Amino acid sequence: MARVLVVEDEAHIRELIQLHLGLEGLDIEAVGDGQEALARANTEPFDLIILDLHMPRLDGFEAIRAIRADANLAHIPVMALTASAMMGDREIALSSGFTAYLAKPIPLASLRQEVSRLVQGSHVR
Repeated sequence: MARVLVVEDEAHIRELIQLHLGLEGLDIEAVGDGQEALARANTEPFDLIILDLHMPRLDGFEAIRAIRADANLAHIPVMALTASAMMGDREIALSSGFTAYLAKPIPLASLRQEVSRLVQGSHVR
């Protein structure tokens, strides 16, 4: 079973993702900011991290820099998630080290498809 870390400061979005991907048979952990994400990722193995770009304490861009700089975490695919989907934001996220990009409001079919693509061997339907 693939393990996914959801990092989102909005509790209702975090719960929506957690519920939806949990129904797909994935093991989902969720935290509210980038600092919590780094702490969790350094103590538990994950197959994918879904990371909001704009959060308090440590935002997605700061967190992705730390993830990519850490030899123990650098291999993990990381999906950017953001509500500020302006032209060029996708390219900025991908060039910053994110593996994939998804804009809010989250199209659940797209979320499922991207997670399936990024987590090889998972049983995402």
